[in-house]
Amino acid sequence: MTGLVPATREALAGLPAEVAPRLLGGVLRVEVGGDVVAVRLTEVEAYHGRGTGPVPDPGSHARMGPTARNATMWGEPGHLYVYLSHGIHSCVNVVCGPDGVAGGILLRGAEVIEGQDAAHARRPAARLARDLARGPGRLGDAVGLRHPVHDGIDAVTGDERAGAIARLHLPASPLVGVEAGPRVGVAGVAGTDAFPWRFWIAGDPTVSAFRWGRGAREAAR
Repeated sequence: MTGLVPATREALAGLPAEVAPRLLGGVLRVEVGGDVVAVRLTEVEAYHGRGTGPVPDPGSHARMGPTARNATMWGEPGHLYVYLSHGIHSCVNVVCGPDGVAGGILLRGAEVIEGQDAAHARRPAARLARDLARGPGRLGDAVGLRHPVHDGIDAVTGDERAGAIARLHLPASPLVGVEAGPRVGVAGVAGTDAFPWRFWIAGDPTVSAFRWGRGAREAAR
């Protein structure tokens, strides 16, 4: 992987809003049942937990503290927090943050660069290649990681979990042309410019479209 380096705990130990843009251009490579799919990350969102950073994040799963659902967010950087959205979609987050606090970076959009056939088999409704992993639910489907069996898989060591192996590689140098703005579909003030914690590669076709969350448009006024 030219220009990429394996992710380390140290590289992911900063606050999520600081680490998130460094993931852009990185590659998540996942093997499930012998099928390999690798995606180049083009869009991410940062989420802090209770007590993480100087400003509370009302949009985070960990805003109220540790629970059975968000336990992975409180663990070591480099594990993947895989949660279920709307009872259907498995969404993938890279855990990050200093020891003892919660943080996650939602992988919102990506380009499939290896294993297109496997990704198409998992995402038969995608008519265009750009739509295979455009959006967090689609990305989770494309790489084959599923809640709850793959929640907590280690993308630093590549240890197998429930028949899956995941490895994360990061750009050796930060990308240029990165944009930032409000997070997509997050309710209230957490989905406004008060939290410009969505980062994406400008002009990339695999970046998802912005939409307001419930009450966010009104909160932004």
